[in-house]
Amino acid sequence: MDQSLINRIVEAALLATAHPMPATQLYGLFPEEAPAPEGSIETALEILREGCAERGVELVEVASGYRFQVKQEVHGWVSRMWTERKTKYTRATLETLALIAYRQPITRGEIEQVRGVAVSSNIIQALEEREWIRVVGHRDVPGRPALFGTTKVFLDYFGLKSLDALPPLSELRDIGELEPQLALGNAPMPAAGARPEDAPSPAVPEGSEDGAPQDQGDDALPPAQTPDGAIVAERETDQDLTDIATPQAPPEDPAVTQDTPEDGTVHTPADSDPETQEDDANVVSSEQKS
Repeated sequence: MDQSLINRIVEAALLATAHPMPATQLYGLFPEEAPAPEGSIETALEILREGCAERGVELVEVASGYRFQVKQEVHGWVSRMWTERKTKYTRATLETLALIAYRQPITRGEIEQVRGVAVSSNIIQALEEREWIRVVGHRDVPGRPALFGTTKVFLDYFGLKSLDALPPLSELRDIGELEPQLALGNAPMPAAGARPEDAPSPAVPEGSEDGAPQDQGDDALPPAQTPDGAIVAERETDQDLTDIATPQAPPEDPAVTQDTPEDGTVHTPADSDPETQEDDANVVSSEQKS
């Protein structure tokens, strides 16, 4: 089979799919009676990668396979096509994710020990629902706490082939620098009739990535502790992860509130009725006469 035809087939497949495709899946596009020659898919991928040198997209290999994505140098302009609010997470959520990514497998207790504050269950739940983390095992200690690790979805979202591609912690000043890449095929389309220049610019991550105000508690104040030194749960400000509504008790009605005398006798409204008081006076007078 002609290599140029294989190149076009591979390019078309990667542009048409909404997910990364591994080389084995690309080989599967060809029927058994006319298979692609061994090594031809890898050659096509290399040719396509080199052909993107002067284009606005690039061919990259992530954990799940190969995909076309927007180059970082034009990311700012292309991102203006997105009209919906960009998802953000609090700094506490991103710090938890960073600890799992760099120190996996790790337990929730070990995360709390490093951060100095309790990890909210909403943070773990949000990361699991996003399929960025999963339980990879259990620590062989009393209680068998769950061990958390990252997933291929996490690597794909941040454009990483493997965990070895994570930047060193010494070079990563803020976890917010791990910005997602715009992958072709699974990007939302702009609103009908909307022009890129009229679309609002997406929110820029402020060390977080989920539309909530950045958690300043960890930076401004030391971790709160009880007098005996026990760690107390940190205050979360991420309203997208959890809506905290504290019901307010209704104010007491002054007219209903009664003060109990020292003798323990509770007076009812009947005690203050003028007619009742008059009857009581007549009874006392009759007793005095007798």
